[in-house]
Amino acid sequence: MSLWFLSAPPAASLTTCHATPAAVRPPPAPPPPQQLSFPPNANPTSPLPSLTCALQCPHFQSCSGCTQEFNLHRPIILDEATDFFKKHGVSDFSFDTCRLWGWRCRTKLAVRGSSTDPLIGLYEEGTHNVVDIPECKVHHPNINVAVELLKKGTFLVLRITELNIEPYDEDQGTGELRYVQMAVTTYDTSLPAAERYKNGKVQVTLVWNSRSESSPSSEKLNALANFVWRYGRPSKKVHLIHSVWANFQTSPKSIIFGNRWRHLLGERDFWEHVGGIDVSLAPSSFGQANTRAFDSLLQKLQKYVPVGASVADLYAGAGVIGLSLAVTRKCRQGLSVKCVEVNKESKLSFEKTVDRIPNSIDCSISWHCADTSIVTKMDKEDNLQCFVTSFIIDFQHAQAPLSWLWGSDIVVVDPPRKGMDPSLLNTLRAIPSLEKKAKPPGSPLLKEKDEKRPWILRAKEASVQIQSKTTQEDSQLLPKTLIYISRGWNSFKEDCMSLLSSKAWVLDKAHGFNFFPGTESIEVLAFFKRGPGVSSKKKKSGKKKKKSS
Repeated sequence: MSLWFLSAPPAASLTTCHATPAAVRPPPAPPPPQQLSFPPNANPTSPLPSLTCALQCPHFQSCSGCTQEFNLHRPIILDEATDFFKKHGVSDFSFDTCRLWGWRCRTKLAVRGSSTDPLIGLYEEGTHNVVDIPECKVHHPNINVAVELLKKGTFLVLRITELNIEPYDEDQGTGELRYVQMAVTTYDTSLPAAERYKNGKVQVTLVWNSRSESSPSSEKLNALANFVWRYGRPSKKVHLIHSVWANFQTSPKSIIFGNRWRHLLGERDFWEHVGGIDVSLAPSSFGQANTRAFDSLLQKLQKYVPVGASVADLYAGAGVIGLSLAVTRKCRQGLSVKCVEVNKESKLSFEKTVDRIPNSIDCSISWHCADTSIVTKMDKEDNLQCFVTSFIIDFQHAQAPLSWLWGSDIVVVDPPRKGMDPSLLNTLRAIPSLEKKAKPPGSPLLKEKDEKRPWILRAKEASVQIQSKTTQEDSQLLPKTLIYISRGWNSFKEDCMSLLSSKAWVLDKAHGFNFFPGTESIEVLAFFKRGPGVSSKKKKSGKKKKKSS
């Protein structure tokens, strides 16, 4: 089966396009003009939809994944975003179109149907009816090949039914294979950089309808894993499959993953290179679907972070943003990068990633399993395992979000689509008054030393700390800069308006990224500075000095 990519023409002048040409199969010929239809609410006087930036996917409208068929380089919401930022003082809002096809490197697909006709795809809009999407245009092409491998095999005409695998039946709770997660790593140092993306290897996770690997159907699971691994080598030079994992899930609810994982075949460690660092991602970790777009966002973010700044990275996941800043912005002089994440599964990925950080990086880096929302007295007993030191526990109880902000010049937030937790948002709104009244706790993070290495890695409970060899007194500062990475446009607008209305922050810059071409969403990287209240006081004090002289 051939692997190919679609190429994209240069984007419009208002955007920056990185959909680079490659050896591709030419797109089908455009339909006659009279067959073209305008998108909803389109201006009749506007030009015809750009077929060179059209989705051209046979599954469009039947699949719930994509909602925009034409002009992938300009999501429908882009004009609204441009107007919004212009209204709030950002006239130079830019937009990066990124790769338009074959961009999705991570996907979760439902497995339904029957043993004679298995369906592997997404739910139809508003239903739990699975739509087969073997020719999905947004998937990295090797994902489609791996899905086909599950169903038929690459060279041999075999089917899941010949292995006696039954897709999951939601109504009855029967069957073996419920979902499959495909994740592509495009980082292979044995290949030239230009060839790494198209030769990405696929990590396959089989979500099995049983409690553990000791269930009666384990032989079927192993047979399917061995089949995928064996026939995932279309040539001697290229092995399509990176690894095969199993996840065990028996819940009748619409929950994809269970808590039990098992590595079956292939490489255990999954690496990607983004933001200037090698990143380890477990199959249970959150990973960006659009690897290249995320890398572009990180490169843009790094330009606005001063060298040597202390950073608090909230909603940090495996700490990719914080660690990339520690490395690329050379956080030295005993400064710190604090990564805070609620999902404890991300801890192992952080530890492996940090092992590849250069020894020359001399700063205190810590990762904490904690929630950014306030911990009530009732919940305190249940959350102790997420906190390492007593000062964090006590202070977390009183003012949870504030405890993570002390000593940081910059706070980076990458919240889920619903936006920031109300308690964190309120804390950021109240920072000027809190800075006057509150006293920062003494931090024990820099108390210990290790003479053998520039830093040491220590794990306690659900926290990881990397020590700096340079001692530093605790900072009395709260962040002057807020960097907001938005996954949901509507929630970002609400959070942005709330921050601006508090007068504590002003919107300084914003950049958009096309993380999900074919949809109506965009990813926003926004920069806020401490508001006019601070600057006006500085001006006032300056005038007094002039008068006195």
